[in-house]
Amino acid sequence: MRVVVAEDLFLLRDGLVRLLEAHGFEITEAVGTGPDLLRALSTALVENLADLHAVDVTTPALAAIGHPNGYVARQVEGWTARYANARTDEIEDIESVARWVNTNLPGESGAAVVHNDYKYDNVMLDPANLARIVAVLDWEMATVGDPLLDLGTLLGYWSDPDDPPEMRARPYGPTFLPGSLSRKGVVEAYARKTGRESFSPLFYYVFALFKIAVIVQQIYKRYVEGATKDPRFATMIQWVRVMARQAERALEKGRIDRLGERG
Repeated sequence: MRVVVAEDLFLLRDGLVRLLEAHGFEITEAVGTGPDLLRALSTALVENLADLHAVDVTTPALAAIGHPNGYVARQVEGWTARYANARTDEIEDIESVARWVNTNLPGESGAAVVHNDYKYDNVMLDPANLARIVAVLDWEMATVGDPLLDLGTLLGYWSDPDDPPEMRARPYGPTFLPGSLSRKGVVEAYARKTGRESFSPLFYYVFALFKIAVIVQQIYKRYVEGATKDPRFATMIQWVRVMARQAERALEKGRIDRLGERG
Protein backbone atom coordinates (compact mmCIF):
# COMPACT_ATOMS: atom_id res chain seq x y z
CA MET A 1 0.00 0.00 0.00
CA ARG A 2 1.29 3.48 -0.87
CA VAL A 3 0.45 6.38 1.44
CA VAL A 4 0.28 9.76 -0.30
CA VAL A 5 1.78 12.51 1.84
CA ALA A 6 0.68 16.13 2.05
CA GLU A 7 2.70 17.61 -0.80
CA ASP A 8 1.25 14.99 -3.16
CA LEU A 9 -2.32 15.59 -2.08
CA PHE A 10 -2.41 19.17 -3.34
CA LEU A 11 -1.25 17.99 -6.75
CA LEU A 12 -3.48 14.93 -6.98
CA ARG A 13 -6.73 16.06 -5.39
CA ASP A 14 -8.60 17.12 -8.53
CA GLY A 15 -7.22 14.32 -10.66
CA LEU A 16 -7.99 11.76 -7.98
CA VAL A 17 -11.59 12.90 -7.78
CA ARG A 18 -11.96 12.60 -11.55
CA LEU A 19 -10.34 9.15 -11.51
CA LEU A 20 -12.64 7.87 -8.78
CA GLU A 21 -15.71 9.29 -10.46
CA ALA A 22 -14.76 7.37 -13.59
CA HIS A 23 -13.56 4.10 -12.12
CA GLY A 24 -15.05 3.58 -8.68
CA PHE A 25 -18.04 4.19 -6.46
CA GLU A 26 -18.76 4.42 -2.77
CA ILE A 27 -20.21 1.48 -0.87
CA THR A 28 -23.38 3.52 -0.21
CA GLU A 29 -24.12 3.27 -3.94
CA ALA A 30 -23.74 -0.51 -4.14
CA VAL A 31 -26.86 -2.55 -4.82
CA GLY A 32 -27.66 -6.24 -4.73
CA THR A 33 -25.24 -7.01 -1.90
CA GLY A 34 -25.85 -10.61 -0.83
CA PRO A 35 -24.34 -12.46 2.15
CA ASP A 36 -21.34 -13.84 0.26
CA LEU A 37 -20.41 -10.43 -1.09
CA LEU A 38 -20.87 -8.76 2.29
CA ARG A 39 -18.65 -11.32 3.97
CA ALA A 40 -15.93 -10.76 1.36
CA LEU A 41 -16.36 -6.99 1.41
CA SER A 42 -16.35 -6.62 5.20
CA THR A 43 -13.26 -8.84 5.40
CA ALA A 44 -11.55 -6.76 2.71
CA LEU A 45 -12.37 -3.56 4.60
CA VAL A 46 -10.69 -4.88 7.74
CA GLU A 47 -7.70 -6.35 5.92
CA ASN A 48 -7.19 -3.08 4.05
CA LEU A 49 -6.97 -1.28 7.39
CA ALA A 50 -4.43 -3.85 8.56
CA ASP A 51 -2.40 -3.21 5.40
CA LEU A 52 -2.45 0.51 6.13
CA HIS A 53 -1.17 -0.16 9.63
CA ALA A 54 1.69 -2.22 8.18
CA VAL A 55 3.10 0.73 6.22
CA ASP A 56 6.62 1.68 7.35
CA VAL A 57 6.26 4.85 9.44
CA THR A 58 10.01 5.32 9.84
CA THR A 59 10.32 6.89 6.39
CA PRO A 60 11.07 10.62 6.69
CA ALA A 61 7.78 11.78 5.17
CA LEU A 62 5.65 9.73 7.56
CA ALA A 63 7.86 10.16 10.61
CA ALA A 64 7.29 13.91 10.30
CA ILE A 65 3.47 13.85 10.50
CA GLY A 66 2.85 12.44 13.96
CA HIS A 67 4.08 11.92 17.50
CA PRO A 68 3.06 8.39 18.46
CA ASN A 69 4.44 8.42 22.00
CA GLY A 70 1.58 9.32 24.34
CA TYR A 71 -0.91 9.32 21.47
CA VAL A 72 -3.70 7.53 23.33
CA ALA A 73 -3.47 9.79 26.37
CA ARG A 74 -3.51 12.92 24.19
CA GLN A 75 -6.54 11.67 22.27
CA VAL A 76 -8.49 10.94 25.44
CA GLU A 77 -7.55 14.28 26.98
CA GLY A 78 -8.38 16.18 23.80
CA TRP A 79 -11.77 14.61 23.18
CA THR A 80 -12.73 14.96 26.84
CA ALA A 81 -11.95 18.68 26.63
CA ARG A 82 -13.92 19.01 23.41
CA TYR A 83 -16.94 17.50 25.07
CA ALA A 84 -16.65 19.84 28.04
CA ASN A 85 -16.55 22.79 25.64
CA ALA A 86 -19.54 21.54 23.62
CA ARG A 87 -21.79 20.35 26.48
CA THR A 88 -25.39 21.57 26.27
CA ASP A 89 -27.37 18.96 28.24
CA GLU A 90 -26.72 16.85 31.30
CA ILE A 91 -26.19 13.29 30.03
CA GLU A 92 -24.98 11.04 32.82
CA ASP A 93 -24.05 8.18 30.49
CA ILE A 94 -21.53 10.24 28.58
CA GLU A 95 -20.13 11.76 31.76
CA SER A 96 -19.65 8.24 33.11
CA VAL A 97 -17.97 7.08 29.90
CA ALA A 98 -15.65 10.10 29.96
CA ARG A 99 -14.57 9.22 33.48
CA TRP A 100 -13.99 5.60 32.52
CA VAL A 101 -11.80 6.25 29.46
CA ASN A 102 -9.71 8.73 31.45
CA THR A 103 -9.03 6.20 34.21
CA ASN A 104 -8.56 3.08 32.06
CA LEU A 105 -5.93 4.09 29.51
CA PRO A 106 -4.34 1.06 27.85
CA GLY A 107 -0.64 0.82 27.14
CA GLU A 108 0.61 1.97 23.76
CA SER A 109 0.24 -0.77 21.13
CA GLY A 110 2.74 0.60 18.62
CA ALA A 111 2.98 3.23 15.90
CA ALA A 112 1.25 3.16 12.52
CA VAL A 113 -0.41 5.37 9.95
CA VAL A 114 -3.87 5.99 11.39
CA HIS A 115 -6.65 7.31 9.17
CA ASN A 116 -8.87 8.43 12.08
CA ASP A 117 -12.13 8.16 10.11
CA TYR A 118 -11.89 4.76 8.44
CA LYS A 119 -15.33 3.36 7.58
CA TYR A 120 -17.42 2.24 4.64
CA ASP A 121 -18.30 5.67 3.30
CA ASN A 122 -14.62 6.61 3.11
CA VAL A 123 -13.61 3.82 0.74
CA MET A 124 -14.09 3.30 -2.99
CA LEU A 125 -14.73 -0.08 -4.58
CA ASP A 126 -13.76 -1.65 -7.88
CA PRO A 127 -16.95 -1.84 -9.97
CA ALA A 128 -15.69 -5.09 -11.51
CA ASN A 129 -15.04 -6.65 -8.11
CA LEU A 130 -17.03 -5.13 -5.25
CA ALA A 131 -14.90 -6.92 -2.67
CA ARG A 132 -11.81 -5.00 -3.83
CA ILE A 133 -11.05 -1.60 -2.31
CA VAL A 134 -9.35 0.72 -4.79
CA ALA A 135 -8.99 3.86 -2.68
CA VAL A 136 -9.40 5.31 0.79
CA LEU A 137 -10.72 8.87 0.99
CA ASP A 138 -10.73 11.76 3.49
CA TRP A 139 -7.21 11.76 4.89
CA GLU A 140 -7.35 15.15 6.57
CA MET A 141 -7.22 13.65 10.08
CA ALA A 142 -4.53 11.08 9.30
CA THR A 143 -1.41 10.94 11.44
CA VAL A 144 1.02 8.46 12.96
CA GLY A 145 -0.35 7.03 16.18
CA ASP A 146 -1.72 3.95 17.90
CA PRO A 147 -3.30 1.58 15.34
CA LEU A 148 -5.75 0.09 17.82
CA LEU A 149 -7.45 3.48 18.18
CA ASP A 150 -7.95 3.38 14.41
CA LEU A 151 -9.45 -0.08 14.66
CA GLY A 152 -11.66 1.24 17.45
CA THR A 153 -12.96 3.99 15.17
CA LEU A 154 -14.05 1.37 12.65
CA LEU A 155 -15.76 -0.59 15.45
CA GLY A 156 -17.53 2.56 16.64
CA TYR A 157 -19.20 2.90 13.24
CA TRP A 158 -20.09 -0.82 13.14
CA SER A 159 -23.60 -1.90 14.17
CA ASP A 160 -24.34 -5.57 14.80
CA PRO A 161 -27.69 -7.18 13.92
CA ASP A 162 -28.46 -7.80 17.60
CA ASP A 163 -27.73 -4.23 18.67
CA PRO A 164 -30.67 -2.24 20.05
CA PRO A 165 -32.80 -0.83 17.20
CA GLU A 166 -31.71 2.75 17.90
CA MET A 167 -28.11 1.81 17.09
CA ARG A 168 -29.21 0.70 13.62
CA ALA A 169 -31.30 3.81 12.97
CA ARG A 170 -28.37 5.71 11.44
CA PRO A 171 -26.19 3.07 9.79
CA TYR A 172 -22.68 3.85 8.59
CA GLY A 173 -22.71 0.95 6.15
CA PRO A 174 -24.21 -2.52 5.65
CA THR A 175 -22.56 -3.86 8.79
CA PHE A 176 -25.62 -5.56 10.27
CA LEU A 177 -26.88 -7.18 7.07
CA PRO A 178 -26.61 -10.96 6.60
CA GLY A 179 -23.10 -12.11 5.73
CA SER A 180 -21.25 -9.15 7.20
CA LEU A 181 -18.62 -9.65 9.85
CA SER A 182 -19.75 -8.74 13.35
CA ARG A 183 -17.71 -6.40 15.56
CA LYS A 184 -16.15 -9.46 17.17
CA GLY A 185 -15.44 -10.81 13.69
CA VAL A 186 -13.80 -7.52 12.73
CA VAL A 187 -11.41 -7.82 15.68
CA GLU A 188 -10.65 -11.45 14.86
CA ALA A 189 -10.00 -10.69 11.17
CA TYR A 190 -7.73 -7.79 12.10
CA ALA A 191 -5.78 -9.95 14.56
CA ARG A 192 -5.31 -12.68 11.95
CA LYS A 193 -4.13 -10.25 9.29
CA THR A 194 -1.73 -8.36 11.56
CA GLY A 195 -0.53 -11.33 13.58
CA ARG A 196 -1.24 -9.45 16.78
CA GLU A 197 -1.59 -11.43 19.95
CA SER A 198 -5.02 -11.29 21.55
CA PHE A 199 -6.00 -7.92 22.99
CA SER A 200 -9.12 -6.53 24.59
CA PRO A 201 -11.02 -4.27 22.19
CA LEU A 202 -13.31 -2.87 24.90
CA PHE A 203 -11.44 0.39 25.56
CA TYR A 204 -11.02 1.12 21.85
CA TYR A 205 -14.70 0.52 21.10
CA VAL A 206 -15.93 2.57 24.05
CA PHE A 207 -13.58 5.45 23.28
CA ALA A 208 -14.67 5.44 19.63
CA LEU A 209 -18.32 5.71 20.66
CA PHE A 210 -17.39 8.55 23.01
CA LYS A 211 -15.50 10.35 20.24
CA ILE A 212 -18.38 9.99 17.78
CA ALA A 213 -20.78 11.29 20.43
CA VAL A 214 -18.53 14.32 20.97
CA ILE A 215 -18.44 15.06 17.23
CA VAL A 216 -22.24 14.98 17.11
CA GLN A 217 -22.43 17.08 20.29
CA GLN A 218 -20.24 19.74 18.70
CA ILE A 219 -22.59 19.92 15.72
CA TYR A 220 -25.62 20.11 18.00
CA LYS A 221 -24.11 22.96 20.01
CA ARG A 222 -23.70 24.98 16.83
CA TYR A 223 -27.42 24.49 16.19
CA VAL A 224 -28.37 25.45 19.76
CA GLU A 225 -26.28 28.62 19.54
CA GLY A 226 -27.75 29.58 16.18
CA ALA A 227 -24.57 29.08 14.18
CA THR A 228 -26.56 26.86 11.83
CA LYS A 229 -30.28 26.72 11.11
CA ASP A 230 -30.26 23.29 9.46
CA PRO A 231 -33.34 21.54 10.93
CA ARG A 232 -31.61 18.15 10.61
CA PHE A 233 -29.42 19.13 13.56
CA ALA A 234 -32.31 19.82 15.91
CA THR A 235 -32.53 16.23 17.18
CA MET A 236 -28.85 15.33 17.13
CA ILE A 237 -28.69 15.37 20.91
CA GLN A 238 -30.65 12.12 20.77
CA TRP A 239 -27.84 10.49 18.78
CA VAL A 240 -25.39 11.65 21.44
CA ARG A 241 -27.54 9.85 24.02
CA VAL A 242 -27.72 6.70 21.87
CA MET A 243 -23.94 6.49 21.43
CA ALA A 244 -23.30 7.19 25.09
CA ARG A 245 -25.80 4.53 26.14
CA GLN A 246 -24.18 1.98 23.83
CA ALA A 247 -20.81 2.73 25.41
CA GLU A 248 -22.29 2.28 28.89
CA ARG A 249 -23.91 -0.96 27.75
CA ALA A 250 -20.53 -2.28 26.57
CA LEU A 251 -18.95 -1.34 29.90
CA GLU A 252 -21.75 -2.97 31.89
CA LYS A 253 -21.37 -6.22 29.95
CA GLY A 254 -17.60 -6.01 29.60
CA ARG A 255 -17.67 -6.83 25.88
CA ILE A 256 -18.23 -5.31 22.44
CA ASP A 257 -20.65 -7.91 21.08
CA ARG A 258 -24.10 -9.27 21.99
CA LEU A 259 -25.00 -5.90 23.45
CA GLY A 260 -28.68 -6.30 22.63
CA GLU A 261 -28.94 -9.30 24.91
CA ARG A 262 -30.33 -9.02 28.40
CA GLY A 263 -27.87 -9.87 31.14
